[in-house]
Amino acid sequence: MSKTNNDRRARSARRGLDFLYRFACDPAHFAECGSDFVNFFHFVATRAADAEMRRVARRMGRERARRWRLDNPSVPAAADADDLFYFVFGADSADRLGLRDAAFKNQLRRALRRFHVGRYLGFDPVSEPPPENVPDRCRCDLWNTRGRKKCRGCGRRLRMINRYQVWYVALIRTYIAACYGLSLGAHYRHVLKWLPHMRPYGASLDPEHADFYDTVFAVTHVVYTLSDYDARRLSPAWLPDEYEFIRENLRVVVDLDDAEMAGEFLDTLRSFGVGDAHPVIRAGTRYLLARQNPDGSWGDTDTDNIYFNYHTTLCAVGGLLDYRWRGEGLSFPWLRPSLEKWVRAARAS
Repeated sequence: MSKTNNDRRARSARRGLDFLYRFACDPAHFAECGSDFVNFFHFVATRAADAEMRRVARRMGRERARRWRLDNPSVPAAADADDLFYFVFGADSADRLGLRDAAFKNQLRRALRRFHVGRYLGFDPVSEPPPENVPDRCRCDLWNTRGRKKCRGCGRRLRMINRYQVWYVALIRTYIAACYGLSLGAHYRHVLKWLPHMRPYGASLDPEHADFYDTVFAVTHVVYTLSDYDARRLSPAWLPDEYEFIRENLRVVVDLDDAEMAGEFLDTLRSFGVGDAHPVIRAGTRYLLARQNPDGSWGDTDTDNIYFNYHTTLCAVGGLLDYRWRGEGLSFPWLRPSLEKWVRAARAS
């Protein structure tokens, strides 16, 4: 990719970063999704290859982390399992940006023991694979217990969460908890061990498949969590199914005009060492550059859902960044023998 195109990518990513900071400074936005914003600014501040981009993101991140600490001085006694996870998420990111609070972490450690692992993950990965009977949040905003088909509050019929979504949410949550040094009742390794069970990815190249979108995000989050979110390069030999799925589906995602997925596919492909000159990377980059909004964002930023209004931009910025890789390796190095064993077993079957 030429220097001109690299410069354009860098300018586009910076405009996206500026949009996200403006968006995060809105009190209503930050009150709902502050942990995600603090984490993202930390991500750019530590992963971006460009020193100026890192400096700007660190300044933004530290300012927002201070706000997060002020907004969350202690763990509320009435916090439910989801609240506690998001406190873990925000506190870990604030710590990484230099705003540590040991007392808050100790409060979280005690509070996390109040709930069974199923309340955090939807299932117990120590003893069972991701299930298909976890109900989604009802339209009345109530979470129901696993296996219920009708809401206990309003009586509406409940939609079940796809097992790939159950799995990738568990991957994210246990990865973050492990990085922070706390437990949700199961470790990341307990969730990852179901990787062979989730393969093969039957939704590949078929966006009409019922599992397509959740499969996409499951695959990308296997890569994210194992690469320590774009800190370390991964060998395609460790994750051949995931590498092929992403490489083969990026053009499909571009054809779907989905900037969120395109951003995730671009940076996860780079995690496997695919360079900027590769035709698939070039096509995905051209697409993101062409789809940026005048205010620096991507996608629709005026929906009723705050998360939808910024998360596409967050993913697009990640897809355009140049990263300063720390060499080849895994977020948890002791998982490599398991990955290699699963590859050998698949080849032998």
